[in-house]
Amino acid sequence: MDIIQLQDKPLAHYSYAIISNHEMAIVDPSRDPKPYYELAEKHNAKIIAVFETHPHADFVSSHLQIHKETGAKIYASKLVDANYPHQTFDEGDAIKIGNSTFSAINSPGHSPDSITIIAKDVADDYAMFSGDTLFIGDVGRPDLREKAGNMKAKREDLAKSMYHTIKNKFTHLPDATIVYPAHGAGSLCGKNMSDAASSTLGKERKENWAFQDLTETEFVKTILEDQPFIPSYFGFNVDINKEGATNFENAFSNIPLNFGITDFKKDAHLIIDVRSASNYIKNHLEGSINIIAETEADKLETWLGAIVKPKEGFHLVIDSITDKETILSRIAKIGYEKQIKSVITLGADTFKTFESLDLQNFKNNPTEYTIIDIRNKSEVAEGKFFENAISIPLNELRNSEEEIPTNKPIVVHCAGGYRSAAGSSIISKLIDSVPVYDLSDDVNDFK
Repeated sequence: MDIIQLQDKPLAHYSYAIISNHEMAIVDPSRDPKPYYELAEKHNAKIIAVFETHPHADFVSSHLQIHKETGAKIYASKLVDANYPHQTFDEGDAIKIGNSTFSAINSPGHSPDSITIIAKDVADDYAMFSGDTLFIGDVGRPDLREKAGNMKAKREDLAKSMYHTIKNKFTHLPDATIVYPAHGAGSLCGKNMSDAASSTLGKERKENWAFQDLTETEFVKTILEDQPFIPSYFGFNVDINKEGATNFENAFSNIPLNFGITDFKKDAHLIIDVRSASNYIKNHLEGSINIIAETEADKLETWLGAIVKPKEGFHLVIDSITDKETILSRIAKIGYEKQIKSVITLGADTFKTFESLDLQNFKNNPTEYTIIDIRNKSEVAEGKFFENAISIPLNELRNSEEEIPTNKPIVVHCAGGYRSAAGSSIISKLIDSVPVYDLSDDVNDFK
């Protein structure tokens, strides 16, 4: 049994291809099926099965497309009540793929319909594909299904379900079982995940807080406190994944392109500018929001899905035509491609500029500025950089105009400079009576 882990770094998502005797199973595939097809060709393997551990909230899965293009069966819990062709796969069910046996454990906690996939090879080696149930060093958050999915559940009830899952569902598995989660550090599907890509069940039993000797009450309190914010798009993706997404390659084939524009007629839709902060400052369309997409280390998908609501239309400004396919592919990973009204590149004309902060003046006279801290609440709780800063998390900023004073120039900061580009552009869109400045990575001078 050959297990290949694939990583989507911006979403901290892991998916898997498991190959046994020239047959392949895929677990929790990302939106683009091409990498799995390339692996099948490389290993001369036939794709037999796609396992969905649950309807994912943070990305759109390609399970339906893979089924249509390869004939592979999709396996999901009957509790999902999926609207795509599938074979129900729950506790007690098992199938053979190549020389390996795959079975299911119903493991509610992150969602009511979660399953963990157990794979056993001919040498009796075990691997568990735990989805968003068991992470390395943590377990999945239980607060995402109160408003989404066919099975809605209160966070307290799911937290209790997670307690019983961790205490009782995996006891028959040996310590040597390799744990392969659907996410690692940086995902919003948990709060204290390790950056390790895998572990053993024995190691987790010793080191993961969730396996320790806690009462149900203690467990529920711990899992519910300090969970990160829930981006707007999470419930939207749960619903897409319950239905099955449209074909990835066709998803953005008909989006209009406005190349090298020298004039722009503003309409009711948002404008999302994904260029670098430096390029945005020098020239941007009035009212645009700067969500930077430069490297795999940035969080375009997360912040686009946190700032822009599902089904809310927007124009997309990119730096170069060479970036178009990559950016559109990233946006399609969260199912927002249908919301793009046009793709735009700017011509030589200057539209709007963003005034740079006089850093020395700010250092000498911080009280002469309104300082907006757009970090998450959990970050602010660990300590402020500026005592007089007003805390408004970035995901809440578009609805916070009345909370922002306009009697002084405004300086926006985050933890390292990435988010403040978006924050300052949002506030500039809301408020035009005073200058708005992006502290950017100069925030490091004040830590």
